[in-house]
Amino acid sequence: MNSAAPASRYLEIFPQWLRSLGEDALAVGDVIAHATSSDESTRESGRCLISGINYIFKSLDLIPDGVDDLGFLDDAFVLRVACGFAVAADPALKQGVVERLAEDAHAVRDFLSEIYPGLESYVADLRKGAARGRSVDDIVNDPDAQRAFLEDVRSWAAAYRPPSFTRDPKTLVKLKAFLSAKLA
Repeated sequence: MNSAAPASRYLEIFPQWLRSLGEDALAVGDVIAHATSSDESTRESGRCLISGINYIFKSLDLIPDGVDDLGFLDDAFVLRVACGFAVAADPALKQGVVERLAEDAHAVRDFLSEIYPGLESYVADLRKGAARGRSVDDIVNDPDAQRAFLEDVRSWAAAYRPPSFTRDPKTLVKLKAFLSAKLA
């Protein structure tokens, strides 16, 4: 396989991920209420999903949202890795949007190669973080915080407009450089 084939693959799928990010976040939000109830494995998967969506609301993320072409790709990557963690914590989630996003994390791993473990570690640490004054545990344990969080997700998804993505291999080089600088 020549080196252009893998790049062309990412130049096709990354714009699709940007287009579907709002819908993906909304669909994962719909899973959260169920994933935060009952047994501990289900609650852990809920923490994973919440941390992936809560990242969207962080003011300081890996790539600033305003960066042309790339600003929301880190959000799409983080959501996919978080879904992978959720499926590992609760295999019952291996269906629908969570499974699809978890499967997409394989493409993130392949694209980032040696940088990917740093992204996994970063996403795992998001379970300890907070955004908009709400920690992941607040959202899991407090029904009012969870309702407010899910309303924020719905509002964000409704307002989200996919950015453009230049289908140029240089865009992929720029993406890796941003993430490498933050995750290495």
